[in-house]
Amino acid sequence: MTAPQDQASTSDPLGTDTAPDESLNTTDMRRVLFSSFLGSAIEFYDLMLYAAAASLVFGPVFFSQMSPGLALFASFGTMAAGYLARPLGGLIFGPVGDRTGRKAVLVTTLVLMGVASALIGLLPSYATIGAAAPILLIVLRVVQGIAVGGEWGGSMLIALEHAPVSRRGFAASFASLGGPAGTVTATAVLGLFALLPDAAFYTWGWRVPFLISLGLVAVGLFVRLKIAETPVFEQMARTREEKATPIRDVFSRHWKVLALGTVAGVAPYVTQGIFVVWSTAFVVGHGMDRSLALNLHIVSSIGLMVSIAVTARLSDRFGRRPVMLTGVIAGLVLAFPLMAMLATAQFWGVMLSIVFAQMLIQGLIFGPFAAFTAELFPTRIRYTGASLSSQTASTLGAGMTPMIAALLYNLSGHTNTTLITLFLMATLLVSGLAIWSTREGSRVRLDAV
Repeated sequence: MTAPQDQASTSDPLGTDTAPDESLNTTDMRRVLFSSFLGSAIEFYDLMLYAAAASLVFGPVFFSQMSPGLALFASFGTMAAGYLARPLGGLIFGPVGDRTGRKAVLVTTLVLMGVASALIGLLPSYATIGAAAPILLIVLRVVQGIAVGGEWGGSMLIALEHAPVSRRGFAASFASLGGPAGTVTATAVLGLFALLPDAAFYTWGWRVPFLISLGLVAVGLFVRLKIAETPVFEQMARTREEKATPIRDVFSRHWKVLALGTVAGVAPYVTQGIFVVWSTAFVVGHGMDRSLALNLHIVSSIGLMVSIAVTARLSDRFGRRPVMLTGVIAGLVLAFPLMAMLATAQFWGVMLSIVFAQMLIQGLIFGPFAAFTAELFPTRIRYTGASLSSQTASTLGAGMTPMIAALLYNLSGHTNTTLITLFLMATLLVSGLAIWSTREGSRVRLDAV
C-alpha cells in the first residue's frame, strides 16, 4: 500500500484541514476527542444493552405467550425496529446539524437516548400489562434508534472537523471506539446482574443496567456542553449565501456516493450481527452459561477497540480504501473457518471466532469507516449524508442480520451454519465492490469536497 498524495495547505491554529502538521495533543482537542468517544460510548451502551437483553431476557419477559423460538425471533424483531428507525434519526437530526451546527444536536440525542433506555428499564412485563408491553417496548426501541441515528454522525464530525488532515481518520475513529466501549460496559453490567438467580434476574435484575443510563447521560452532558462548534462548520456558516437544503442536496446531487457509502458499510455490521448478537443466542441455546457468553463479548470488544484505533491510524497513512479492502479480503478467507469454530459452541472455539471476526473483519473495515463516509460529502450536507449512509448501513447490516441468521439456521434444520457463512461472504463481496468504486478521500481538504 502506498500513502496517498497530501493535498493540504496553509496553517490554522485550530488544527483543521488547513493544518496537517498540527498535533492532536492539545487540551481542547483532547476534550473534543473525549466528548466524541464518551457520547458514542453512552449511546452504544444503551444500544448494545438492548441487543444483549434481546438475546437473553426479552423473549420470556415481553413475549411469554410464544414458544421460546418464536419469542427469540420476536425479540430480534424489536431490535430490528430500532435499526429501521436509525436512518429516520439521520433524516431528522442530520439537516439540523448541517443548518445550526453539530453541538446542539449532540446534546439532544444524548438526552433522548438516556430517557428512552431508562423507560425500558421501568416497562412492565407481558404478564403484567399484556400486549401493551411489547408495543411500548417497540416504541421505546424506535426512539432509541432515532437518537443513535442522529448521534453517531455528529460524534464523528465533531472530532473529524477539528482534526488536522493527517489525523482525520484517527480522530473520527473515537466515535467508532465508543461502540465497542459501550458494548464492553453494557455486557459487563448485564453480565454482573446475570449472575443473579433466574427469578431475580428476570424480575428486576435486567432492569438496573437500563436505569444506570440516566447517570451516564448526566456525565456525558457535562463533558459535551464544554466543547466548541467545529471550525469547518463555522467557516461554512459564515460564507453560506443560499438557504441550506441538506436532504434535497443529498438525494439529488450526491445520491451515488450516498449509495456507495451505505453499501460499503453493510459488511462490518453484518459481521457484528452474526458474531455479537446471533452468536449469543446460539451458544446459550447450546448449553453455554449466559454470563460466560456475555464475557466473551467483553474480550472481543476490547480487541475490536484496538483494531479500530490501529486501522484508523493506518488509513491516515495508506488511505481508507486499501485498509478497508484488506478487511474484506480477510473476511472472505476466514468466513468458513470462523463460523466452523463458532459452531462448536465450545469456549475456545467460540472465543477465537468472535475475537478474530471482530478484529480482522469488522475492525479493518469499520476503523476507517467514519472518516471514509464523512469525506464523501461537502461540509454543508456532511452531517446529513454521513448519518444517512452509516445508519442505513447499520439497518441493513446489524439490524436485519440476527433475524436473517436465525432464519437461515432454521432452514438448515439447526444442523449447520453454511447458509449463514455464505450470506456473510456475499455481503463482504458487495461491500468490497462499493469500497473499490469510491474515490480516496484521506488527503482531500474537507472544504474542497
